[in-house]
Formats: sequence, structure tokens, C-alpha cells
Amino acid sequence: MSEWGDFPLDSRPARPGVVGSVLKRWFVKSKTVAWILGVGLLAALAALAISRSGSKTATKEEKPPLEFSAQEVVNPLLAPMDERIEFSGPLVAPGTAVVRSKAAATLTTLEVSEGSRVKRGQVLGQLDLSELNHRLAERTAQRDAARASLQQAERAHAQNERLSAQRFISDAALDLSKSTLDAAKGQAIAAEAALNTLRAAAKEAVLVAPIQGIVSKRHVLPGEKLSLEQPVVTVVDLSTLELAGAVGTHEVSRVRPGMPVEVSVEGVSRKFAGQIARVAPAAEPGTRSIGVTVTLANPKEELRAGMFAAAQLRLADLQPRWTVPSSAVSVVSGQNTVWVLADGRLQRRAVQLGRRDTQADRVEVLEGLKGDAQVLAVRFDNLREGGAAFVRPTSAGSAGSAPSVTPVTAASSAAASR
Repeated sequence: MSEWGDFPLDSRPARPGVVGSVLKRWFVKSKTVAWILGVGLLAALAALAISRSGSKTATKEEKPPLEFSAQEVVNPLLAPMDERIEFSGPLVAPGTAVVRSKAAATLTTLEVSEGSRVKRGQVLGQLDLSELNHRLAERTAQRDAARASLQQAERAHAQNERLSAQRFISDAALDLSKSTLDAAKGQAIAAEAALNTLRAAAKEAVLVAPIQGIVSKRHVLPGEKLSLEQPVVTVVDLSTLELAGAVGTHEVSRVRPGMPVEVSVEGVSRKFAGQIARVAPAAEPGTRSIGVTVTLANPKEELRAGMFAAAQLRLADLQPRWTVPSSAVSVVSGQNTVWVLADGRLQRRAVQLGRRDTQADRVEVLEGLKGDAQVLAVRFDNLREGGAAFVRPTSAGSAGSAPSVTPVTAASSAAASR
């Protein structure tokens, strides 16, 4: 074999015509082979792509259905939904009394302080009554003088009447005597009244508790000069408290005095029973709220005035309503929706909601569901519209135990893994 490869030995360069013909045939043959190889390569690539696409489609079609437990799928429940009206406010003590000074005097002693428990009629302190006693003596002397003047005027008028009867004095003189007597009577009455007023002030100058309760505030200290009606101490009775709240004008028509309410107090674990005592006749200026007062018994004095409390008034519902758990509802683009199982497929349903019961954690469904619908009671992520799903039947042996891992991918397991 020569350097020309497979060409015959007699095809030498010395024969140019023969060489050109051979080269031409060789190039044509090489082009045909390359075309055939290119077509084969494209066919192989197309077959590979179709194979991969078919494999993906088969994988997608073979995705197992989602499995839900019986606790994760519920039917709408037909039940009444009691409406609740809530309002809040501070606790106040209606039995509050302010002890005031009934005389302008100096406070000598004050035997109570904040937190002291007092009884009705108990002496709380003393005032310096020396100045008051001086004025009392002065008013007594003025009263005695007025009485003496009255007696003298009476004797003089009696004598003038006798003289007038004997025509020794004129009628004008008798009238003047009568006027003098009347003036003396008036002065005597005024002096007696002033003396009685001062005696009452002296009697009330002793500071006495008007009610039974606890001293909540001491306004003055011993040694201070008190003016008339100046506050000394404040006493509160905590046996009964009131909650002053407000409700909207659209709700007040259903609130009546005597209705029971449940009261929760900030910082106290247990709840208290109360009662609607009063409903204001008009709304507060500048608001659309009407005042409501709740009375609250506090015999053990567990609560204190000023604590913040919230009251809940329960209104019975006489009409049954279709309800679902609140956790079944999700909001998508501003629309309330739920997931349901229909014919073995997942469907998202738009629903219209009504009342809500925060305690039972349920919500009323006005439109969008029927009574036999199978609703997912729990929110799941990445659910697919139209995806296959079913409810795992419950068995006596597995009741109360944790669900076992199965080849079927459970929606709850998928949500947990995410």
C-alpha cells in the first residue's frame, strides 16, 4: 500500500486525469457519509429528548395522591352561634366618701393613713377648736344680749299699751313701740340661729368616717391649717365595684339592665360574674358610643378600684348556622377561600363569611359550601388545584397513635417537612 491509502497502485500522480476523477468520487462519497451521520445524530438527539420528556410526564402522572387523616377533613357543622358584645374600662368604687373639714381650724391629729381599714362612725382625727370655742362664746353672749333686749322691748310695749288705753300717749308712739318690739324679736331669733350654726360646726369638727371601708388617700397632714370644706381623707368601700365601659350605637339596642356578663380583670387569672346595672340614655359627645355600667360583687376584696377589666355580654342565637373551623379559611387576593375534597380531587372554593365565635374558634359560612362538603380543617402549603387526594380511613388499632409513614405522601407530612 502506498501513501495514497486505499487507492490502487496504478493511480499515480503521473496520471492527472485519473487522479482528479478519483478525488471527485472520494469527496462525493465523504459528503454523503457526513450527511448520513448528521441525520443519524439528530435522530438520536430527538429520540433522547422524547425519552426524557416521556419520563417526566410519566413521573408527573405517577405522582401519588395526597393523604389526609379523618381529623384533618371535616363537614360544615349546623349549630347556633351566640353573639358576644365586648367592652372594657376601669373598675371604680361607687361607695367612695371624702371626709372634709367642717371648720376653719388646725389639724392636730390624724389617726389613719392609706390602707387603714375604718368603720362607720370611727373618729379619724381631731381639730384645734380653741378659736371655734372663742367664737362660740361670743355668739352665746350675743344671743343673751338679744334676749335681754327682747325682754326690755316687751315690757316697754306692754306699758305703752296701758298708757295708750288711758290716752296718755298717741297712737304713733304706740306704733313705734310695736316696731321696736318686732326688731328685738328678729335680733333674738338671728342670734339664736347663729349660735346653733356654730354649735353644729363644733360638733362636726371631729373627723368621723361616714362609711365602712379602706382609706385610699390622705390629703393633709397634722399641723396644717384647714379651710372650710377642705378634703382630709378619702374612704372607699370595695365590697361592690363597677365597670364603666361603652358599646357602639348599633349594639346598644340589645343591651338591657339585669343581663349577666362575664368580666376578665387584668392580672387576675379567674373570671368574675357581673350584671348590667345602667345604660346611658345618650351617646358620648363626639363619639358613637353609649356608656354601660356593670356591677361586680367583690366580697373578698380581691379586686381594687382602678384595675382595667373587660366585660363580655353573650347574646343567645336562636337560628342554627353552617360553620367551619376558623383554621380552614385562608385569604387569597382579598377573597376568603377553603379547600374541599370533591370526587377525589382538591378544589379551592370561595366562601362568604358571617359571624365569628372566637371562643369556639369557628366561623359562619353564608355562601360557597354545602352541608355535605369535605373541608380541610387545617391550612396546608403548596396544595395544587385538581390534585388527587383522599381521606385515610380510621382503624381501631391505630386510634390514638401517631400516623405511620406510608408510601403515599401525606399532605400533613409535606407541610411538616417544609
